[in-house]
Amino acid sequence: MENDGRALRRDAGEPTITWIGHSTLLIQLDGVNLLTDPHWSERASPVSFGGPKRVMPPGLAFEDLPPIHLVLISHDHYDHLDVATVRRLAETHRPRFLVPLGLRAWFADLGIRDVEELDWWDRREIRGLTLTCVPAQHFSGRSLRARNRTLWAGWTVAGRSRRLFFAGDTGYYDVFKEIAARLGPFDVAAIPIGAYVPAAVMRGSHTTPEEALRLFADVQGQRFVAIHWGTFDLADEPLDEPPKRLSAEARRLGLGDDRVWVLKHGETRPW
Repeated sequence: MENDGRALRRDAGEPTITWIGHSTLLIQLDGVNLLTDPHWSERASPVSFGGPKRVMPPGLAFEDLPPIHLVLISHDHYDHLDVATVRRLAETHRPRFLVPLGLRAWFADLGIRDVEELDWWDRREIRGLTLTCVPAQHFSGRSLRARNRTLWAGWTVAGRSRRLFFAGDTGYYDVFKEIAARLGPFDVAAIPIGAYVPAAVMRGSHTTPEEALRLFADVQGQRFVAIHWGTFDLADEPLDEPPKRLSAEARRLGLGDDRVWVLKHGETRPW
């Protein structure tokens, strides 16, 4: 059944998480509607006629969104920061955007001013939520000449009784234990599982499904939500391979479907 957004717009007060696709999540917590790395365009590309094209449409139509109060951006790659989507959000919802260091100027060039720029471990309290910018192992740049001029990050969201970790885009390294020690444990951890082949190119900046579950353990997550797969064809592994490998590793580790969530596009679950 397709998600028409009616229940999300009604917002009964229960924390929910909806996978729109790729790294775009709609999070409802304590009366706040929050998006991560929003992307509703047909391509993850600087041009409309080339570059990675959607293989699955967004799981929720843009018009069916509830009022969006906050947007978290992990970094400036085209599959995570989309010009058309950001402009449309600013025009129709007027959210506050929280971004890593260096990206406020990019938004200002679009005429978007309600933007706060954070370094790793910086935090803001907005609408009763505490949002913290946390380290990730990745890189940035929307062109070869602009590589690594802006920061990349993950985010944590803490409400009255729930905590969420959003990894953004990252390779695996040992900082995640520190994130848990400072800000965890987490009721939900949204972690990327796709774009890992060829390993020689991808290993430093993307997690395999097996590494994603190591990261999940490191951040002391209760429920795992798989992101960064099945939406854009960005790497050489088959599109349907990441969740299969994730499920196999979860079984090996004794983690059931109640803890490792592979959501359908548009699926909403309470958390």
